Amino acid sequence: MWRNIASNALTFLVVLVFLAGGALMWAQREYSEAGPLAQPICLNVQRGSNIRRVSDELVSQGAVSSGALFRMGADYTDKASELKAGSYLVPEGSSMSEIVDIVTKGGASTCGTEVVFRVGINQAQVLVRELDPVTGRFEEVAEFDPSEGAAPAEYESVKSKVDTRFRIALAEGVTSWQVVNELRQLDVLDGDVAEMPAEGSLAPDSYEVRPGDTRESVIERMQRAQEVILANAWQNRASGLPLESPEEALVLASIVEKETGIPTEREQVAAVFINRLNQGMRLQTDPTVIYGITRGEGILGRGLRQSELRAATPYNTYVIPGLPPTPIANPGRASIEAALNPDSADYVFFVAKTLDPKDGHVFATTLDEHNNNVAAYRRLEAERANQ
Repeated sequence: MWRNIASNALTFLVVLVFLAGGALMWAQREYSEAGPLAQPICLNVQRGSNIRRVSDELVSQGAVSSGALFRMGADYTDKASELKAGSYLVPEGSSMSEIVDIVTKGGASTCGTEVVFRVGINQAQVLVRELDPVTGRFEEVAEFDPSEGAAPAEYESVKSKVDTRFRIALAEGVTSWQVVNELRQLDVLDGDVAEMPAEGSLAPDSYEVRPGDTRESVIERMQRAQEVILANAWQNRASGLPLESPEEALVLASIVEKETGIPTEREQVAAVFINRLNQGMRLQTDPTVIYGITRGEGILGRGLRQSELRAATPYNTYVIPGLPPTPIANPGRASIEAALNPDSADYVFFVAKTLDPKDGHVFATTLDEHNNNVAAYRRLEAERANQ
């Protein structure tokens, strides 16, 4: 009898082990295989949250089939205590294992609200945008100029949220004064800028910032970025350029930046000025004259007067030979590279192709060609005046 009991117990134990092994294999498969999520979602992990709250939210949004299994998997991999606050994009079909990695890896939020501070040539702009997880596109929630009165409620409501991302987008061709002036309007930054950064020393780009960052630290990041861009472009410059230093290249790049907003003609515009320098011709470019008047502090807002075009100032390239003493704006990477690797054409003149700046310029190698192009432009002006 005892032998039968022992045999039955052993059989029962084998069955239990078999079932446990099968259950473990099933659990591992459920944890690592694609989940039931039919479309992407934004998962918000609040500061101080725990794995149970996260699993309950995932179950409610249909992202996991079992909250208990999700928690056990997180515990088993020693990640349950490593939750990072933020808003995270969870792609469709994400496995439990992948979701655990998403909410414990940390870093910048990949979903939710983004506030973009755009520093442009003519104005600053703040955009509050919300990511639609299904389309992967940001939808605009609010837009305002930070210098014009109180910020809208949509901005105030997201400003202090832990998962809101902040970004400063610097347009190509803005001046250092414009950048500093607009940074002072951003209420998520601290401190002031003790000294105006040198013109041309700030790299137009997009910069992620966090509330509490200092304005000085943001300026320093922009300067370091421009130093790297300029050093690399100078190292890879074309031979035979009439530029004696990276600083002179930056001056020329800023002129190219202000003369054209058409990416495909930067090298051609740069060629005109390089050829003029090589031939000892004056650059004769309006943006330098304008900078001499405004010093980059705002927009002139009118045409140049003949007296201003004749005035002997360090920035009047109709009067002075060669380059002006400093850059006239902060040029982007493309304009810096164009100044140091210009088109090989023999152009020494250019004029607007039409009355719409978006249509670019027409280039010429001889004065006769240029005069014909100017005459065509004057006819367009006359036709508009007579309409």
